[in-house]
Amino acid sequence: MKKNKKIVLAYSGGLDTSIILKWLQENYDSEVVAYTADIGQEMDRKKIIKNAKKLGVKKIIINNLKNTFVKEYVFPMIRGHAIYEGVYLLGTSIARPLIAKDQIKVAKKFKAFAVSHGSTGKGNDQVRFELGYHYFGPKIKVIAPWRIWKLKSRTDLINYAKKNNIPIPKDKKGAPPFSVDDNLFHTSTEGKVLENPKNSAPEFIFQRTTSPEKAPNKPSYVSIGFKNSDPVSINGKKLTPEKLLEKLNQLGGKNGVGRVDLVENRFIGIKSRGVYETPGGTLLLIAHRAMESVTLDKDTMHKKDSIIPRYAELVYNGYWFSKERFRLQKIVDLKRSKVNGSVKLKLYKGNVTIQSRVTKSSAYSMKKVSFEENKTFNRSNIERFINFHKKKLK
Repeated sequence: MKKNKKIVLAYSGGLDTSIILKWLQENYDSEVVAYTADIGQEMDRKKIIKNAKKLGVKKIIINNLKNTFVKEYVFPMIRGHAIYEGVYLLGTSIARPLIAKDQIKVAKKFKAFAVSHGSTGKGNDQVRFELGYHYFGPKIKVIAPWRIWKLKSRTDLINYAKKNNIPIPKDKKGAPPFSVDDNLFHTSTEGKVLENPKNSAPEFIFQRTTSPEKAPNKPSYVSIGFKNSDPVSINGKKLTPEKLLEKLNQLGGKNGVGRVDLVENRFIGIKSRGVYETPGGTLLLIAHRAMESVTLDKDTMHKKDSIIPRYAELVYNGYWFSKERFRLQKIVDLKRSKVNGSVKLKLYKGNVTIQSRVTKSSAYSMKKVSFEENKTFNRSNIERFINFHKKKLK
């Protein structure tokens, strides 16, 4: 009998989502559509298709969203200088809204009654996915297996996989593996020895950055060009958003730039320790702030700085499509047309130093800042300025 009901599963081709795929087939008597969003993560398309077909999947969707991800999600966030709790550049957080949006689009195309994801019950991603699902498909059912099935441990998953002839990667046997998430913007690693904050992160977990000790002994230089507040070129060569970030990842990574080890406060109320690598994003953030320093006025810059914590928290918590985030983005982008020019950076053993800022903007006045005597700055006004602010102390 032909199954008319469909479920669209966010599928990676790995052990966990393969188990979920089989579990959905067993418990919902529905056809499962395997959906994968290509946002620059390390992935094997042939493996995804092969594993899904082994489990009886007929419809396998792999959508290339890399350029959209960088242009419409990463770049707006960079313009907002969003950093969560002072260090996290939100690499995982910013990817989930796009995946959720596209997954719902696929669900509507196939007239699926439900969507499903593999996020665990202790993580933030379940919230991020489901807020996105609700925004674009409020009537579509959400199935979150980790919150409802009887499989409670890694051992349970391994036994279920063996029972259903689902391939088990060697690193999945025994102790729980590192939890790794990656995309074009970053790589995050959690679990195992990292769970205890007293343990140092072992060097072998780093995937896209060279250790500063082993980085080249000579510095690298890169010039990033900006137009309307977005990066558009590297060393004078125009690149697509995707290619530009790829290039910066390579440059930053080989020079040991972009490593962060943090204990963060999850949205659901628990703390977690993780290691993040965001080489290209780190370069973009530093360069963008430098570009704004010579193109924007003080009030605009300080207003932007005042909303960074809230903007970042909204992204972290999954509120990318909220009215509040949209409102803050308008503040972020109010004078973006003025942010044009280029910034040259020096990269050396994990450090990033600004070498130069070039712009046609008149926001920075050479005459006013000069120590040489000039008529553009009235010194007599300074005493009145100070006296005015003395009154504010009372």
